[in-house]
Amino acid sequence: MRFNLPFRKAQPATTTNHEGAAAFALTPALELYAAVATAALCEQYYESAETRLVRLRELVAQCDPQFVARLAVYARERMYLRSVPLVLAVELARLHRGDNMVSRLVARIVQRPDEITELLAFYAQANQRAGIKTLNRLSKQLQKGLALSFNRFDGYQLAKYDRAGAVRLRDALFLVHPAAKSPEQQALFNQLVAGTLPTPYTWETELSALGQVPYATPAARAAAFRQKWTELISSGKLGYMALLRNLRNILEADVSAETMVEVCAALADRFAVARSKQLPFRFLAAYREVRALEGGHVSAVLAALEDAIAHSAANLRGFGPETRVVIACDVSGSMQQPVSSRSKVLLYDVGLVLGMLLQSRCQHVTAGMFGNTWKRLSLPRGPVLRNVDEFYRREGEVGYSTNGYLVLEDLRRRGEVVDKVLLFTDCQLWNSNFNGTSVAKEWAEYRRTVAPQARLYLFDLAGHGTTPVEVRAEHGVALIAGWSDKVFDVLAALENGGSALTEIDTIDL
Repeated sequence: MRFNLPFRKAQPATTTNHEGAAAFALTPALELYAAVATAALCEQYYESAETRLVRLRELVAQCDPQFVARLAVYARERMYLRSVPLVLAVELARLHRGDNMVSRLVARIVQRPDEITELLAFYAQANQRAGIKTLNRLSKQLQKGLALSFNRFDGYQLAKYDRAGAVRLRDALFLVHPAAKSPEQQALFNQLVAGTLPTPYTWETELSALGQVPYATPAARAAAFRQKWTELISSGKLGYMALLRNLRNILEADVSAETMVEVCAALADRFAVARSKQLPFRFLAAYREVRALEGGHVSAVLAALEDAIAHSAANLRGFGPETRVVIACDVSGSMQQPVSSRSKVLLYDVGLVLGMLLQSRCQHVTAGMFGNTWKRLSLPRGPVLRNVDEFYRREGEVGYSTNGYLVLEDLRRRGEVVDKVLLFTDCQLWNSNFNGTSVAKEWAEYRRTVAPQARLYLFDLAGHGTTPVEVRAEHGVALIAGWSDKVFDVLAALENGGSALTEIDTIDL
């Protein structure tokens, strides 16, 4: 797929978006990719969780089974998503026959014991079964895949993830009937059935036990927790995600300066960041929690978080010192939507984080935000999280409409030649000024009159299935979807002449 193709007149819009504005439909494969990459399976501004789920199932039926399987693996292994790959596997089991692809897929994407029960719970829902007792006729391919998954887990993992729910692990064991690999594993299965698996050690259980101890004074309680946090950090028993999510607790426990040096070193460790597989916006959530605190170690932790997020994005090809880049972030009302029901992070935040990560990698960049108006902001290249907060502090200055066309109109009127324009948005753009123009019209005119070789990258953060401009190589337009730093791998694929689906096609089944 090449961008440098002969000029072709833009085609008229093929549909309308959720705002009623003219828009362009995506191919089923591209729409499924965008929906999966942005799926939290929770209520959204324009789409309910149930509506998104129905749309996912419909799209699976329209796509090649091999592509769906590769997409499920891509979502689990490269985008670190858990629930939506299980949805894809269950749908494939309903539609695909003739080989063992589904069983191999299930065994690959089920990487924790609780994903066995989550898959079965969705299977019951998708097939309109009322609970585990009605799952007496489980798909054979799902059954084989789940049996292989059971064989991979040890007693610690089974005990840690044996949680209450509509489907318990013992229920799944009876349903799947995995053949134990050894007498020792059969003993574990027997303990799971009897409910006698030893309580696993976790940092949560240690802290919980500490909380049950009666203390003579509040000071004694504080000292006990200070000591426990110090032990957990020094022993390395606290994983990266647990460390990231407990920074407030650690700081409020007032651990020693030496321990805080260990905390900051662990946070900023390049290899630990890579192994942790944290989505970039997790660092922003931690940053905001810490920034609200007082204390002598706060500034050091904030600096460590800046280092950590800087490690989360690899160097980008095609963004050298000579490349002129515009980064525009949508701050409209629909972007003020949490990424999940349990998160304080908004879609708007995700766009800003990814945008500022890109800015930190670019030498020649113009950044700004659009709502009712488009505003350029000059910010230093280095501090990603601090720049995100600066954008957040000023987002009300541009209003809350979705006039993304203003970004392109501004470039055209200035006669400013740029190489790449990157829009971070939910793609539900419309023109609140009703002056007859649009993103599609302004982009076509900008390429025709100012910069014929310019490229437009739509970073879709919501996956609603439509775009404000047609995604075609000959128009210089590409789509990238998701909240992970893996969007930069897609960006690299585009630089090499591929598409958003190129990375998925590399998955080996």
